[in-house]
Amino acid sequence: MARGGAVFLAGIMALAQAAAAQPATCDRRDFETVVDDAAAALRQLNQQKRPAFQDKLRQLKEQRGWSQDQFMVEATAYVQDDRIAEFDQTSNELLARLNRTGEAGAGDAAPDCKLLAELRATMQALVDTQTAKWAYMFDKIDAALKK
Repeated sequence: MARGGAVFLAGIMALAQAAAAQPATCDRRDFETVVDDAAAALRQLNQQKRPAFQDKLRQLKEQRGWSQDQFMVEATAYVQDDRIAEFDQTSNELLARLNRTGEAGAGDAAPDCKLLAELRATMQALVDTQTAKWAYMFDKIDAALKK
């Protein structure tokens, strides 16, 4: 909980900083750009991390001599645990906040630039949470490979 809580706290601090640094004017495209940029960052993170993680899982399978069926059972411990569930819960909360902020900020009325700063901070917190999740999963599997 401590590490997941620290990531969430960092996201809240980023929200406060972003609110102080809000632009004077903004439009719908600004909101779309923030979402597009964060989505691209998340895709890039997953494209970078997933193959390396899967390779390490295969290494662990070979090292332990697991059958394919046994691997499917044993590998679950490296992708599902209470800590990973915390990261996922934080990510889901951030995504819900993104939906609310994006809808409120980019509606038909003039966009609320305060919400744009909040959207940026929330997107960054989401990227940071996913980065921390990958780091945790890699630490976990690296420790197992050293045994």
